[in-house]
Amino acid sequence: MVRMTDVPAGGRQSLLIDVPPGTCSLERPALTVIMAAPVKETHAVAPILNSVASNARGSVRLHTGYLGVTLAALFLSAFLLFSVQPLFTKMVLPIFGGSPATWSAALVFFQAALLGGYLYAHLLARFLAPRRAVALHFALMTAALLTLPFHLPTGWEHPPAQGEALWVLGLFTVAIGPPFFALAANGPLLQAWFARSNHPRARDPYFLYATSNIGSFAALLAYPVLIEPLASLRLQAVAWAVGFAMLAALVTCAGCVTGQAGQSDTAASGAPTTWRCRAAWVGLAFVPSGLLVAVTAHISTDVAAAPLLWVVPLALFLLTFVIAFRDGAARMVRWLAPLQAWGTALAILSLLVNPGLWASLGLHLGLFFVNACLCHTALYRVRPGPAHLTEYYICIALGGVLGGVTCGLLAPHLFSSVLEYPFLLGAALICRPGNFLGVRTDQARAIARAALVCGLLTALVVASGLVTGADGVGTRTILALCILLLVPWKAPLQTTVTGLAALVAFIGVGSRPVDESVRSFFGVHSVATSPDGRFRLLKHGTTLHGAMRLFQDDGTPADRRPEPLLYYAPAGPMGVAIRSVRAARGGSLGRVAVIGLGSGSLACAAQESETWTFLEIDPAVIRIARDPARFRFLSECGPAMPIVLGDARRTLAEQPADLGLILFDAFSSDAIPAHLLTEEAVRLALSKLDRTGVLLFHISNRHLDLSRILARVGADLGLTAWLIQETGVSDLGTMRAAVKLLVLARDPAHLGSLLQDPSWRRVLADPDRRPWTDNYSNILQAVLDQLGG
Repeated sequence: MVRMTDVPAGGRQSLLIDVPPGTCSLERPALTVIMAAPVKETHAVAPILNSVASNARGSVRLHTGYLGVTLAALFLSAFLLFSVQPLFTKMVLPIFGGSPATWSAALVFFQAALLGGYLYAHLLARFLAPRRAVALHFALMTAALLTLPFHLPTGWEHPPAQGEALWVLGLFTVAIGPPFFALAANGPLLQAWFARSNHPRARDPYFLYATSNIGSFAALLAYPVLIEPLASLRLQAVAWAVGFAMLAALVTCAGCVTGQAGQSDTAASGAPTTWRCRAAWVGLAFVPSGLLVAVTAHISTDVAAAPLLWVVPLALFLLTFVIAFRDGAARMVRWLAPLQAWGTALAILSLLVNPGLWASLGLHLGLFFVNACLCHTALYRVRPGPAHLTEYYICIALGGVLGGVTCGLLAPHLFSSVLEYPFLLGAALICRPGNFLGVRTDQARAIARAALVCGLLTALVVASGLVTGADGVGTRTILALCILLLVPWKAPLQTTVTGLAALVAFIGVGSRPVDESVRSFFGVHSVATSPDGRFRLLKHGTTLHGAMRLFQDDGTPADRRPEPLLYYAPAGPMGVAIRSVRAARGGSLGRVAVIGLGSGSLACAAQESETWTFLEIDPAVIRIARDPARFRFLSECGPAMPIVLGDARRTLAEQPADLGLILFDAFSSDAIPAHLLTEEAVRLALSKLDRTGVLLFHISNRHLDLSRILARVGADLGLTAWLIQETGVSDLGTMRAAVKLLVLARDPAHLGSLLQDPSWRRVLADPDRRPWTDNYSNILQAVLDQLGG
């Protein structure tokens, strides 16, 4: 709307043009034009005014369209970026025996590629005009498109015996490096272009970062719920390539519209950035990134190395960006701070006393979410102006890389146990918004008093541990919790100091001592003596994998041929199954392949007429089992038994096709590698059996029921399935553990007298259940089977 008013001074007239809010970068909703000379005829300026109003309406449409294209490009780019992560990692996982460390190493690659993409975007935004930058970036995306769809490159099928993590980085770089690099650059590049436009919201473009993370969050939710159950890996790869081509067009369109929307000097202005600010950006990004790797490894070790569990922490990580990168997010600190204090205390306790699957998942994921929210809120509070936007994102990516490298690559070599997790919990307390910024003298005195009290209590905790030994774990834990909860939460600096003191106490004396702790790419192996001193134990993660008697019940040394214990007791189902199949074959199993070595217990189940071969992926396990000072099963029962190093799928393919029994006993803590349960894996094993050979699967698991999944796979291959599941027979006093076994055979007669035992029952395949393959698996299905009994 246009109207003319008189200005008393000088007889001039002014034209007041009402422009809709948001049309241009002016804060006022009206534009006033002061005429230098009197206007005699109103109709003389009407064409000018109409032209201005028309241009304003056109600017509204242009800005709306430009923002829409930018948002669509950011959303699709983030969706593709975070859907490729579980997609390709699932392709690679079988090569590494389903180890959770594969995902940790993959996260390092993703974070490093993000850093490279952000640096490339920074250089483009700083040194090239938008049109030239668009042309160069379109060329990069076109070149990356030529490498699609994803596949395992030739020559990368067999990993080395050492340096697995670096090999994973090389594989990911060769296979998905170009498209992932191009995607990584899209976020900061589109935001930098937007900041240079004259759009009304260009002065604070960080809301686009939250929109980008919504796309990432949507991808991670969709993958385990919709994409993985409904589409094969091949179909996923092809669909991803199509989406990438669509994205290239969208990004190019957004870049071209930038020039039409006009340029602004907003992005060229801003206060200089100090190294202190840069260090703060890196540090505040480091802690949640490290926690992401540590928490993911912690929760996936005992369930399964599967996208379902990988994407949950990553989705929460991205959700915290959406929540924190907005105005008003700082108000959350008031109620997140006490949750952080309580959560840290309970996390310390849970590392000593296992609260169960669902309580543990809820606790550690909830605490991770709170810590990431607080760190990212602090990160948003110290954000720079648009002039330093790309540099800010480079520092965030650098912190992410350092966090991933520290926890995924360095920690396994620096620590013999998973100490990086409690260290990071302490670091998260420091990163609470407002900590150590502008501390006054009275606050410093309060901190000193709190530190003194905590130091005295920590000394008491340490002393109690030295006096009471392994039996004082509960006492030390209670004291550590008292330290953490002693000071009110409303004093954040004091709470931080007390929390750090509690963590020091826990790290120093809070865990039960072991004889030896060995950490490899595949996890932490602990060799310890039982509390009564009668047994030597091998533990991986939270699960016992082997036990050997050291002393008899009367106290005399157990120096005779060792007897298998736990799941492998001769009187237990595994011993009975081995003897029954042996009897059905005329008294000898012939050649036997055992997938998974452990402490070597099964070597003592062999007879002299049989040839047993162990297939083991972890060199650390082989060293432990072969050392008679640790376990004597191999040295006493099978000193000449061959042990083949490598993933079972690859090493089993190299075995002769005359095996009488293949025993699947592969575990990562309590988790069974999913790629050993697929139709391709069972078909491979079946091809290595002789005419009457049998497949025996050890599927004991606290959280998953795999019997119906294996029965469905076996039915497609013409096999019958028989199951035994013990309950209530576990006794750590005698080292007897309940076992769950499933047998697949071409003919029930090949199982001998096993079927006469009423404890064994046949498992019928569900025709409506989709069999697991290398392209399809559904861990959620196995969880529901377990919950449903």
